[in-house]
Amino acid sequence: MYGLSETEAFEAMTLFLAQFYEHAGNDLETLLADISREADGGTLDPAAWDDWMACVRCVTDRRGTAGRARPGD
Repeated sequence: MYGLSETEAFEAMTLFLAQFYEHAGNDLETLLADISREADGGTLDPAAWDDWMACVRCVTDRRGTAGRARPGD
């Protein structure tokens, strides 16, 4: 479990949206469908959860360091 500050959560969201835009472009409908939650708690597109968690790890891994990073860097 990750504890994010408001700033870290905002940064993770920004990374997630930028990554989505790189792969799928400006398609809000697809984004909203991909992140919709299923009855079991998972996302409609399981890869969306993996992408989100990569962004969260990116933000939390660089605590105490300067500069922006991207997932996978």
